[in-house]
Amino acid sequence: MTTKLFGEPIPRREDPRLVTGRGRFLDDLGGRALAAAFVRSPHAHARVVDIDVAGALDVEGLVAVYTWDDLGGRVGEPLPLLIPHPALTHGRTGYPLARDVVRHVGEPVAMVVATDRYLAEDAADRILVGYEPLPPVVGIEAAAAADHLVHEDVPGNAGARLVQEVPGPDGLSAPAAIERAPHRLEFRLAIERSASMPLEGRGVYARWDADDESLRVYSSTQTSTSVRMAIAAKLDLPPAKVEVIAPDVGGGFGVKIVHPWPEEILVPWAARLLGREVKWTEDRREHFTSSAHERGQVHFVRVGFDDEGRILGLDVRFLHDHGAYTPYGIIVPIITSTQLLGPYKVGAYRVEFTSLYTNTVQVTPYRGAGRPQGVFCMERTMDRVAVHLGRDRTLVRAANLIQPGDFPYDQGLTFQDGRPLIYDSGDYPELLRMVKELIGWDDFGKAQTEAAVRGRRLGLGLACYVEGTGVGPYEGGHVEVDSSGRVHVSTGLTSQGQGHQTVFAQIAAAELGVPIEDIRVTTGDTRRFRYAVGTFASRAAVLSGNAIALACRALRDKALRIAADALEADPRDLEIEDGIVRIRGNPAASIPLRTVAVLSNPLRYAFDEEAARATQFAVGGSTDQPPVAEGEQPGLEGTQYYSPVRSTFAAGAHAAIVETDPDTAEVRVLRYAVVHDCGRLINPRIVEGQIHGGVAQGIGGALYERLIYDEHGQLLNASFMDFLMPYATEIPAIETAHLETPSPLNPLGVKGAGEAGVIPVSAVIAAAIEDAEGIRIEEMPISPDDLFRLRERARRAAGESSGAEAGEARPV
Repeated sequence: MTTKLFGEPIPRREDPRLVTGRGRFLDDLGGRALAAAFVRSPHAHARVVDIDVAGALDVEGLVAVYTWDDLGGRVGEPLPLLIPHPALTHGRTGYPLARDVVRHVGEPVAMVVATDRYLAEDAADRILVGYEPLPPVVGIEAAAAADHLVHEDVPGNAGARLVQEVPGPDGLSAPAAIERAPHRLEFRLAIERSASMPLEGRGVYARWDADDESLRVYSSTQTSTSVRMAIAAKLDLPPAKVEVIAPDVGGGFGVKIVHPWPEEILVPWAARLLGREVKWTEDRREHFTSSAHERGQVHFVRVGFDDEGRILGLDVRFLHDHGAYTPYGIIVPIITSTQLLGPYKVGAYRVEFTSLYTNTVQVTPYRGAGRPQGVFCMERTMDRVAVHLGRDRTLVRAANLIQPGDFPYDQGLTFQDGRPLIYDSGDYPELLRMVKELIGWDDFGKAQTEAAVRGRRLGLGLACYVEGTGVGPYEGGHVEVDSSGRVHVSTGLTSQGQGHQTVFAQIAAAELGVPIEDIRVTTGDTRRFRYAVGTFASRAAVLSGNAIALACRALRDKALRIAADALEADPRDLEIEDGIVRIRGNPAASIPLRTVAVLSNPLRYAFDEEAARATQFAVGGSTDQPPVAEGEQPGLEGTQYYSPVRSTFAAGAHAAIVETDPDTAEVRVLRYAVVHDCGRLINPRIVEGQIHGGVAQGIGGALYERLIYDEHGQLLNASFMDFLMPYATEIPAIETAHLETPSPLNPLGVKGAGEAGVIPVSAVIAAAIEDAEGIRIEEMPISPDDLFRLRERARRAAGESSGAEAGEARPV
């Protein structure tokens, strides 16, 4: 295999088209389509008593109005619960249109179709819905108290409870190990609710072909093949009659994983029923109130440790807010509970979570998917242990790190894919050493002291993490060489800016020995590749990348066999370089790969005169159509699937220096450093781009982004005027370094990189602010108002206490 393209920072091939405005997003399509709009609930919890559509009927341009009573068949059934789990004893999903009860503000109640969106919105405004308000359940504490129920048949609002336990080396349980430990602490931590905010919201555009009873759907989705299967099932169509295409997608970050959304069923359903093209695109308020959120958790931690800071026992109980429904199961809290351990050996571990219903928007994975909460819990624990012992924070971490010789390392838990949580490879001590060097850890104390003399408050924070990537069950790849020498690569997963057209082309070019300029990559189009899972969980390079590599290897072997016949050589003596198959050591004895493609398919002679002449020359004058060899198929192409043994585990360490304003309590991130290990690097430039974007999102989650509900379940900041996100001015230059520990679990040795940048940021920023202020940071995100209040609380506590540090974790 030619490997010279691996590790090369090749510029992204898709960028020139996108940055020059030649992208084709969902709303660029269907200019003549009918437009859909939705009547959505203004109540967090209410019975739907009556729907009066009479006022809408006079709107010029109205085509149709639908409520749940109009749906019928499988379309009117509840949406699927995508990932069941034995612990999810009370899984619930909503209807495409509310049937009897609405359970969050923004839930769809009726659908309007009109000749344009303006008229559809006018008609929707005239529909009168009668509601009988019910008591809303808002927030984790209210859900746990269960004074009221979100679903009448779900006791205590608890959709799921799950416990996992791993005894220590001495056989002790975590509670027992904690009780015997020389030192013990307990404390509470929390992260508030936030959400993915892609520049492009969701959207669906459907065309029904009555002649052959087929449906073509365009969706801004992360899972086009899964949407296809869902639409086929719900509309009772053969899957072969449904095509789903993800055009250019303007960001996903997890919110576009869910399949199907109500709109992805209703828009195609209406298109078939009306025999017209129908389109819906989400506005920003709809995105805030009717898509999906994440992050909200409260953790209760008990930890026991020795004089060196080694964790002897860790017991974590946490509450997870999964909103009104659980379409994606309990993947998020499962990930939190297992990834919490990070790169550490914990003597004994017990984790218990309760996943609770609330009358708020449903929760599904958002970039990081439960890991930011887990890392925040573990890294804040490490910092508390260090403060309690008076030790350097990095020394406490070093005392607990899994060592390079320990791999594969079994954490004794069951991961999100239902398989053992076994780390495949890594060098965690080296990651810690590299990030300390990159940020200047050992010299920071002097800089901090000098700044304090000038009235400035600087703080340094650090956090380590492990990220499970490349979860199954599978992905596939198809590769074909045409008679012009172009290589067409297809895979079923979708793209939302990750650089797939570049990375997959690099893999194909390296495996086949062809110029990367000759490669075309297609993703997210079920016409080209029908079976796939989707783009999420940092899995594209691991699964589709390896599937494409395996398809290329099969194609390469076939090309060498065909070329060997033409050149009267042994296939083992041949190589492919720059698209030419040649005998090693004899470049004159060669044949272009495009000619091999012609030889692989005799029918191409009849339609490609130039190829026929080239073939005639290559094989010494014969123009007879060569027969297809026994056991072969026509064409120079191949399809392969890759299914992982289990997940691969990337890892890293982040560090940051922040400054807190002594008067305004504003927080500025001055420096940010990342050391990352995603196995074998395919394209460092793309990995760094992923990390930079993730860190920016992480800073947003640490300092700006939060979704604020009032006691009535009304989202108070459902617009970009009130929901804060960082600008480029708030993001510092990000310093990066890479460590490569190839995974032994897949042919390419790669691990995922898509979510790494965001995962530890809240923990890093919290630690840095704590270092600057001397105040415990136990909840994120933190605003200047929050920090100001914490300062006031610390001053009052210092005045009332007898010397104990304000906010210190309580010894037990």
